[in-house]
Amino acid sequence: METQFTVPEPTREEIDALPGPVVLEFGTDWCPHCQALQRPLASLLGQFSGVRHIKIEDGKGRPLGRAFRVKVWPNLVFLRDGKVVAQLARPSGDEVREGLVAVTKEQPPANGAS
Repeated sequence: METQFTVPEPTREEIDALPGPVVLEFGTDWCPHCQALQRPLASLLGQFSGVRHIKIEDGKGRPLGRAFRVKVWPNLVFLRDGKVVAQLARPSGDEVREGLVAVTKEQPPANGAS
């Protein structure tokens, strides 16, 4: 799991060209909802080791967030081979798990935490 924001942020074209399962995480360091998601997201991403995670700082004038119509943080975009499979705003741990299952088409171990 990425703990630092990607600088500079990738372009939409670069994101669309990424192969395999990817999760884009839009948010900011100061957002309490973003902070609350970090631990459960890290745990879940640990169960789905084949998923690439890209953390993107969002805000006014940030083109990638606008390209995905991000309005609420944290916002997770689940992609497979550059195509959006799911997008969640302020997701619960169960919703994140469902997004990861959808993007990977696999189930994590039953004893994993959410």
